[in-house]
Amino acid sequence: MRLFALNATRTFGECVASELGVPLNEHEEREFEDGEHKARPLVSVRGRDVYVVQSLHGGPEQTVNDKICRLLFFLGAVREGGAARITAVTPYLAYSRKDRQTKARDPVTTRYMAMLLEAVGVDGVMTLDVHNVVAFQNAFRCQSVHLDTRRLFAGHMRARVGEDPVVVASPDPGGVKRAQLFREMFEAMLCRPTGSAFMEKRRSAGKVTGTLLVGDVAGATVLVIDDLISTGGTMLRAAEACLEQGAKGVYALAAHGLFVGNAATVIADPRLKKTIITDTVPPFRLDPKTIEQHVEIVSAAPLFAGAIRRNHEAGSIVALLEGEA
Repeated sequence: MRLFALNATRTFGECVASELGVPLNEHEEREFEDGEHKARPLVSVRGRDVYVVQSLHGGPEQTVNDKICRLLFFLGAVREGGAARITAVTPYLAYSRKDRQTKARDPVTTRYMAMLLEAVGVDGVMTLDVHNVVAFQNAFRCQSVHLDTRRLFAGHMRARVGEDPVVVASPDPGGVKRAQLFREMFEAMLCRPTGSAFMEKRRSAGKVTGTLLVGDVAGATVLVIDDLISTGGTMLRAAEACLEQGAKGVYALAAHGLFVGNAATVIADPRLKKTIITDTVPPFRLDPKTIEQHVEIVSAAPLFAGAIRRNHEAGSIVALLEGEA
């Protein structure tokens, strides 16, 4: 196995390498005066099973598109170097929300991302909690390994809910299946039934409407499950609706915390007891005090390390995600 992490995702890559018990292999990233760049492995990859880690979110130093370009060029260099198998490990996969045409002549960027990655010769793509799993799997012709946060978040919240009644909620109808799968695992961990609920949601021209809550949340601790938090408005709408219907408290859980716009104000709103995310996207847009008081981070590195190990050794990813609770 060869494991690389590009500089923009070096910290996460080091955590994955530590969990795997292997070193990160050395590579070079070089910037040129005219804005161009190159990246190359500094060890032989010929005949190796190669994994390249790069989370494709915008950051303070590189944009989303910068990171995509660097990843594509590095994957191409690895293919030129004769790797036997190449897997792009993208903890956060950019453009996965635009998976269908919602208006005339819309792009379908999920498919275009697949085309780009496949064009440089990848054999597989590994990611965490995309917006639409079906669209992700259908977009790629190569191996698509989709990981989820069920076990990470269920284990984290197990002690937190105590003996209170629990309801697992989706903030919109499109996320009902994600919430259902989490609820089933959480029930098995708690050894008692949990309720379910979901929010009405309509989006047009960037404006979100809909206030109907389906499900009984009275007296319950509510866990609102989503794939990502952008501005936080969707989570806060769900928390408001649940509290108005008598919920005891509301936690927001999402794999990816983008925290754009006025998210810091939303996350600090007392109607959300805590916001729980993973480390696929560092919360650099939030100030340290907001993070300390309102955000909890569960590392996804052990999950990715386990998936890489099983993929390398032809083990079962399903067992990793759905093993005994």
